[in-house]
Amino acid sequence: MIDFESARSKMVESQIRTTDVTSHSVLSAFLTVRREAFVPEKVAPLAYIDTDIEIAPAKAGTIARYIMQASPLAKLLQLAEITVEDSVLDVGAGTGYASAILSKVAGAVVALESDEELAAKAAATLAAEGCTNVKVVKGDLEKGYGAEAPYDVIFLNGAVEVIPQALFDQLRDGGRLVAVTGSGNTSVAGIFVREGNSVSERFAFNTAVKPLPGFRKVAEFVF
Repeated sequence: MIDFESARSKMVESQIRTTDVTSHSVLSAFLTVRREAFVPEKVAPLAYIDTDIEIAPAKAGTIARYIMQASPLAKLLQLAEITVEDSVLDVGAGTGYASAILSKVAGAVVALESDEELAAKAAATLAAEGCTNVKVVKGDLEKGYGAEAPYDVIFLNGAVEVIPQALFDQLRDGGRLVAVTGSGNTSVAGIFVREGNSVSERFAFNTAVKPLPGFRKVAEFVF
């Protein structure tokens, strides 16, 4: 029988604290949320290994989906400096693990997911885990979710090639968007801050996380 509580504590100590994550609220959230509840039952024993965990295989027209590895996820959430006063949009919520973490540090969370099965799983699991301040919605990830905008924080739960203007438009003035841009080992994590009608960007760290579906650059024709 696996001691998930012990595994969760070891994940925080060996995978998260060792990568410069010092935020008390973020560390506390990772110690609290049961990662094993958000992965397929057959891989629950592997919920706390130091890697991304597949939650949905690739199918026609879309890529496989994953729960992000603990360390980059924690570093990204720390970068956003989320408080209980903040409303957060989690783009690409998957089964809802990051949304559950966010529910412990933010005031309100909108979990946006494009895959109907994953959205249903997220809604059921988040409810079962008592995450009452999370609302799961289904829709195109690249369009965000304007009905609940503006947000204090927008979190992109996977790597993207480009960030659509629609997401920046849904940020409150002074709001932050945290994202990993690029692909593979060339990806970088950054924070984007809306200041009036402009957006400033700050590079934070190099990382490699699995991509979200969509968010691809438009091909440019060269003559």
